Amino acid sequence: MALTNQSTGLGALKEMFQVKMDSADDVVIALAGNPNTGKSTVFNDLTGLNQHTGNWPGKTVTNAQGSYRYKNKKFILVDLPGTYSLMANSVEEEVARDFICFGKPAVTVIVTDGTCLERNLNLVLQIMEITSKVVVCVNLLDEAKRKKISIALDLLSKELGVPVVGTSARNGKGIEELKEVVYQVAQDGIQPEPVRILYSEAIEKAIEMLIHALDSAVSKSLNSRWLALRLLDEDPSILEEINRLLGFRLLEDQSILQSLDEARLILNEKGICQDVVSDHLVSRIVCRAEELTEAVVTVHNKNYNQFDRKTDHILTSKAFGIPIMIGLLGIVFWLTVQGANYPSAILASFFRWIEEKLVLLFASAAIPDWIHGILVQGVYKTMAWVVSVMLPPMAIFFPLFTLLEDLGYLPRVAFNLDNFFKRACAHGKQALTMCMGFGCNAAGVIACRIIDSPRERLIAIITNNFVPCNGRFPTLIAMATIFIAGTSAFSSFFATLAVLGVIVFGVIMTLLVSNLLSKTILRGLPSSFTLELPPYRRPQVGKIILRSIVDRTLFVLGRAMMVAAPAGLIIWIMANINVNGTSLLSCGAALLQPLGNALGMDGYILMAFILGFPANEIVIPIVIMSYLSAGALLDLDSMAALKDLLISNGWTWLTALNVMIFTLLHFPCGTTLLTIRKETQSIKWAVVSFLIPTGAGILVCFLLTQIAKLSGLA
Repeated sequence: MALTNQSTGLGALKEMFQVKMDSADDVVIALAGNPNTGKSTVFNDLTGLNQHTGNWPGKTVTNAQGSYRYKNKKFILVDLPGTYSLMANSVEEEVARDFICFGKPAVTVIVTDGTCLERNLNLVLQIMEITSKVVVCVNLLDEAKRKKISIALDLLSKELGVPVVGTSARNGKGIEELKEVVYQVAQDGIQPEPVRILYSEAIEKAIEMLIHALDSAVSKSLNSRWLALRLLDEDPSILEEINRLLGFRLLEDQSILQSLDEARLILNEKGICQDVVSDHLVSRIVCRAEELTEAVVTVHNKNYNQFDRKTDHILTSKAFGIPIMIGLLGIVFWLTVQGANYPSAILASFFRWIEEKLVLLFASAAIPDWIHGILVQGVYKTMAWVVSVMLPPMAIFFPLFTLLEDLGYLPRVAFNLDNFFKRACAHGKQALTMCMGFGCNAAGVIACRIIDSPRERLIAIITNNFVPCNGRFPTLIAMATIFIAGTSAFSSFFATLAVLGVIVFGVIMTLLVSNLLSKTILRGLPSSFTLELPPYRRPQVGKIILRSIVDRTLFVLGRAMMVAAPAGLIIWIMANINVNGTSLLSCGAALLQPLGNALGMDGYILMAFILGFPANEIVIPIVIMSYLSAGALLDLDSMAALKDLLISNGWTWLTALNVMIFTLLHFPCGTTLLTIRKETQSIKWAVVSFLIPTGAGILVCFLLTQIAKLSGLA
């Protein structure tokens, strides 16, 4: 059955959900499932590289769409956000629910985890109440086999009344069979007949009473039984979406309103008041999932999860959880910093070679010097700096971070830090978004989508800048190496300790500011959430590298380039346009000198932070350019040369320490602010995200400087 305007709402799909279709013959497939079921792996196996991503209209939730061809049919696969339920408590659940309910996909494929089928069947049963066009994909059968869990797939299909396909998507097994079954269901070769969930006698009577009124009002545009359940449940968000789709308000229809009143009267007579209807519905679904699991799942080894439990006993313990977490993150940081040096140098050399060719090209074309200065010395050189310094660390950090994610360790990080964030009246998942910020704050801001509460999501977004991204690590490491570590045999240890201290201070500031925000402009209590600790799994290195490079590294780098190009122009203008023989850069530094002195720095340093707005990586090069009175970004050959230059311009250990603190606590880079603006759909919150860390940085540096001066240490 192909999609047509009349039969399946092609117009609704395009307008409401922005499904990219080439023709009305394309078959739209929804891919649903709980988190950690391998849904993304199934999606990647089916679609290959024929994918694109974006945001749902009006939402900050990413949607992934892809396509594949099978038997001369083009299938459009829409990867819905991972969700445990369609009884929406988050934006992700709303998106998944709305697409399945109102998008009218030709088939909905539900990916489940064969190692914990019972929990996954709750979502299966809920979706089967909406549509009969369902295919259940029992994934991770290789994991189930390893844990000695067997599943009677044929019996499960019979019990559910829909096709069931077993897969091991990580190995590509079962994918072809899944394609065939989806094709058959879409073409009506297989006609699923989902088994109806039977509720209590009173609820069933109430449903029947409502169905008669709904059938005449909504025709066949929506499943009347499911709609009756939603009216009894009184979920305001879903009712609003239903009203919007139908073009009229259901409860303004007198026959429906009268039937609803009579249905509620029946429920009240049986002691089922409005407040507990939802509990009755959910409990019956849970019980049915348990019954199905007992019938089709056989566990041959009752201790199959002992390894995970023993490992969690160590990784999430009060004694070892936090130290192990810091140690692992330290290893990731060390590998990132050490591993990025060589490729950064290669890229820098490559860009210098291109610059030489551009200089010759501009000279041979007799292009004016000012145009050459703007385009080559300004725009090109700044973008080259951003790429050569940002790309290697991100290309190392994101795969390493994704490796921890694929192993199943990141939820343990959230578990370890949950209590700290709860005390700060913030969300436990903020720990995960904070970890993402170590790679790139823009990526950390995007990761805040996993937080359900809008208030707590804003707190996480605003405070994400308090952890240093990879662009700030070069400055931190340089300052720690030159001024903190000294020349002792343990200099590298002291430098590492200094950087780690700054990171810990950033985490403390995150908690303090989160608590302050939750008590003031974002007042509220922390919401509870269910944190699933997925089983430990062997990572797929190839897919990790591909996913982290394409989805994260190139995405963040692209936004950085957008901001770096105009910033390069501004830097060149500031360094080369003079007023009474003094460059605009020097004029600006002179104006900022009093504030710089109060903060234990100088005007040139503050100007470098301001001009480094597009990317934190260019702060030190701007300082070098300023001290040498050059007209373009420069770099020195060694740490010793940099130390001599800084000391000759009045730097002390206090200057270096304030630079480290202000590097940690100052406004987000242009890429991050642009991301905040897009994620919050608000300039106001982007401004707040700019002002709060900057104000904190000014306050801390000022207090530190005054204390040092009063105590005679400076």
